[in-house]
Amino acid sequence: MRALSLPLILLAAPAWAGDITLTSHVSDVTLYPQGATITRQVPFVAPAGNHDLIVADLPRGTPLASVRVSLEGAKIGGVTTRHDYVPPRDVAESPARLAARAEVERLEDALRTARDRVEDIRLEADAARARIAFLDRIGQGDGVADLDVDRLRALTEMIGTETLAARQAAAAATRRAEAAMRALEDQETALKKARQALAALVPEDKARAMLAVSITAADETEGTLTVSYTTPKAGWQPLYDFHLACDSGDLRIERGAFLHQSTGENWQDVALSLSTARPSEQTAPGQIWPWVPRIGAPEEIRPMVRQKENDALMSLGATAPAEADVATANFDGLSVTYTYPSPVDVTTGADRVRLMLGQSETTAEVIAKAVPMVDETAFVVAEFTNDTEELLLPTPEARFYLDGRYVGQRNLDLIAAGDDADLSFGPVEGLRLSRTLRDRNEGDRGIISKSSETTETVVIDVENLTREEWSVRLIDRVPVSEQEDLEITWQARPMPATRDVDGARGILAWEFDLPADATQSVVLETEMQWPEDKVLR
Repeated sequence: MRALSLPLILLAAPAWAGDITLTSHVSDVTLYPQGATITRQVPFVAPAGNHDLIVADLPRGTPLASVRVSLEGAKIGGVTTRHDYVPPRDVAESPARLAARAEVERLEDALRTARDRVEDIRLEADAARARIAFLDRIGQGDGVADLDVDRLRALTEMIGTETLAARQAAAAATRRAEAAMRALEDQETALKKARQALAALVPEDKARAMLAVSITAADETEGTLTVSYTTPKAGWQPLYDFHLACDSGDLRIERGAFLHQSTGENWQDVALSLSTARPSEQTAPGQIWPWVPRIGAPEEIRPMVRQKENDALMSLGATAPAEADVATANFDGLSVTYTYPSPVDVTTGADRVRLMLGQSETTAEVIAKAVPMVDETAFVVAEFTNDTEELLLPTPEARFYLDGRYVGQRNLDLIAAGDDADLSFGPVEGLRLSRTLRDRNEGDRGIISKSSETTETVVIDVENLTREEWSVRLIDRVPVSEQEDLEITWQARPMPATRDVDGARGILAWEFDLPADATQSVVLETEMQWPEDKVLR
């Protein structure tokens, strides 16, 4: 078995002697967050001699340069591909589409018949009204005044009887027409639903690409042609449900995936794998270039133009609670591949299929994180280590549940296996925060201070109005100086447990347990001094 790279060659004729036309279907798909590797396995039977296996049902948008072919059962020769001038192929509609189309045609015929019936009834009403008009003209004729009494009485009785009958006929026909029109509404609704059902059975693109593989067989043989290629027109998006038990710190991570594809053909009963590999993104380290400084007169020196970052990037492209089917995960040290146990159907350009990828459990430290500079309440935060041996991919589809209660949806950043991470599970309304500026001493007030010294005293309060004790992490800040002439000193009562949190200069953290109905205060004093001839901005 060997794989060949396929040049794009136009064939001289659509078919030639020894052709064996094959029908292929997608058998295996490996989806990446962006892109997919698609495999088609096509069995064939060939007599002895030289032949060409013709596969004329590849989607029109197949990137033919990425196609790879392998063969079992015969010796492989040249491989030819084309997008245009593809021989025609017989495409049989699925039984579901045939049935849906037949139902639409039946309802259309029934609706036409019903509309014709309504028109016939209206014609009856029109005929009755015409009789009424004719009788009215008889009664107004010039010779009526010359009739004797008996003949006039007979004419009057005839006109009255016939007019009554005509009016009754017109009224009856009108009522029947109205009833038939009301029945038409139900038929029109049924037809609309049938058309929607037909449209929901998304048809595949008719335009296709072609692949021709030359083979040689010493004897009559049976074999399998395997065609694989990559496409950017498919992918999957991870989704996560995080369930936190506040008392115990138990954290359950439920994994899932949304699948999508717009390749132009429907996938039916495909063996599906989901990979966390991202071949459509940067796949090689960036490159730096020599730095050659130059000196010269000031007017000769121009600002250096920064090289475009994408010069060093590789181009896009890829080569490779209720009971439910759950994918199994395989971690190879670089990425995770989820293999789904059941065949999957995905309709082109329409379906957004959700699959379950299993769940894992770990333990987190639950704290209340308080940032009074920007928030009025503290928030429940779970601090944990991703010890699942699977990375959590970035996604906007992350939902958070605290003690079974849904608290919100947010973007999730990448969390690699072994990484420490914080997840927030909503506010704690009973942990109230306040930050009060008690005293400030400076010169001219405003954005620019012209004095050479300023002092500031801030009082921070965390009040626990809940009925339970909370472990609190309080975050605040003090100014930092990057100039020798600007001197900054500060004091805190009590002093923080951590300075420069996560490497951010001037960010302070206090950690304490706060009982119910208790208040913890922090006093933060800051002093800044600078030369008299300078201003503080």
